[in-house]
Amino acid sequence: MDEWARAHYGGHMPTVPPESAHTPIHQARQTAESFGSDPERYDRTRPRYPDDLVARIVGASPGPEILDVGCGTGIAARQFQAAGCQVLGVDPDARMADFARQRGLDAEVATFETWNDAGRQVDAIVAGMAWHWVDPIAGAGKAARVLRPGGLLAPFWYVFEPPTELGQAFTQVYQRVLPNSPFSGGPPMPGLARYSVIFDKATDGMRQAGVFSEAEQWRFDWERPYTKDEWLDMVPTAGGHSQLPDGQLDELLAGIGAAVDKAGGGFTMHYTAIVVAARARHT
Repeated sequence: MDEWARAHYGGHMPTVPPESAHTPIHQARQTAESFGSDPERYDRTRPRYPDDLVARIVGASPGPEILDVGCGTGIAARQFQAAGCQVLGVDPDARMADFARQRGLDAEVATFETWNDAGRQVDAIVAGMAWHWVDPIAGAGKAARVLRPGGLLAPFWYVFEPPTELGQAFTQVYQRVLPNSPFSGGPPMPGLARYSVIFDKATDGMRQAGVFSEAEQWRFDWERPYTKDEWLDMVPTAGGHSQLPDGQLDELLAGIGAAVDKAGGGFTMHYTAIVVAARARHT
């Protein structure tokens, strides 16, 4: 399986890449900017991050000023605000940024690489499920310029791992409905194994910037029960799903719903979040 597919399949439901499978992740702009098609659904259904993840980052930051890269609707930003931080968001999708502003986040529209920092500096930079849309080398370099000395760069991701049999059933649905996608062959792999390419790219970018401490990985695990309707409500928020041809998303949802019905009408999803954290060493 190619790098793009491995990076975007968390063992539950793959992101569907409309661009070439050989496109570097951060250059897949069509998919990167597809999430804002329904920001209300995205904000309603996407899981929140564990409180101990937020607390670990806040505790490691030298101060309260945080930049949230790829802030989306402000899900993570609001959690950091609740923890006492002052948060500025940056997102390339005006629809997502507007939604975030309506809910109390100061959000600017730009890709991180082209964002005008206007000389501003922050204590920490975070990115929830978004740093893979940033050029890992250019992004780390810009982060080093925006961070104050000793500041923290801490992008993070969560990975889904459903019960084994249900995960296999989900994969079979995708194989049937999207037979030409990069996800149509082979058995499902563990979620963290599929996402490891993202963690490695983030780490390598920080290393190549030359001004960060060696990156650490912080792991957080939790579980959440889902009814069938709750899960089907979230599926369309996966990258690229809003771009599926007419009728194909309905077929996909019907197949996934049938699989959940067969499993008893609900299930418990295991989540694992990984933070890749490094500290700016410049003076």
